[in-house]
Amino acid sequence: MSDKKKIVILTGAGISAESGIATFRDSNGLWEQHKIEDVATPDGWRRNPQLVLDFYNQRRKQAATVAPNAGHLGLVELEKQFDVHIITQNVDDLHERAGSTKVLHLHGKLREARSSVNPQLIYDIGDKEICLGDKCERGSQLRPNIVWFGEAVPAIEEAIAITEKADVFIVIGTSLQVYPAAGLLNFAGEDIPKYLIDPNAEAVGGILNLTVIKEKAGIGVPMLVKELLRF
Repeated sequence: MSDKKKIVILTGAGISAESGIATFRDSNGLWEQHKIEDVATPDGWRRNPQLVLDFYNQRRKQAATVAPNAGHLGLVELEKQFDVHIITQNVDDLHERAGSTKVLHLHGKLREARSSVNPQLIYDIGDKEICLGDKCERGSQLRPNIVWFGEAVPAIEEAIAITEKADVFIVIGTSLQVYPAAGLLNFAGEDIPKYLIDPNAEAVGGILNLTVIKEKAGIGVPMLVKELLRF
């Protein structure tokens, strides 16, 4: 058992956007010119699996060209003094590439494929494409291992359990509009310090001990890390 204080961090699209990964909420609900319901829902997959595969193949290729930014790297610094757990809504692996050692992906991983029939059959594909006709060992078509809109979030119970044990809770780069992830803030202890880092952040009603830092992750995270490492 570690006697280090536990810092739990929820990260969203804003931290990855600073590395050059496109977000969909910034442009009229379109995600790289596609409607969300066409490329990120079970119905979209049933209607046009080729479009969905092409979309995620492009995202996987693009994600391979970017690098962690000061926000990701700052969180690694916290591990020198704290027991740090990152819960991310992002499907890229920038936290891992930066060096963070405990990362829970709520919405799946871009570099993985899974069976379209059995969600337990998951495969690490790296930067490779998934094509129609690529099948798992039991013969079903592979799909991106992404939690689409309208699907259950299997990791949310683990995320809640981690959050409930936090000594400090930090939210970075998320609009707090995507549930159930946005609800995690409610599971952090009332008396612990909480921080929200986002240039568009506003105070959250009913949340005690919350400090709002209206900066991008690349600026706000190093500021907060410097402050936390003083203690």
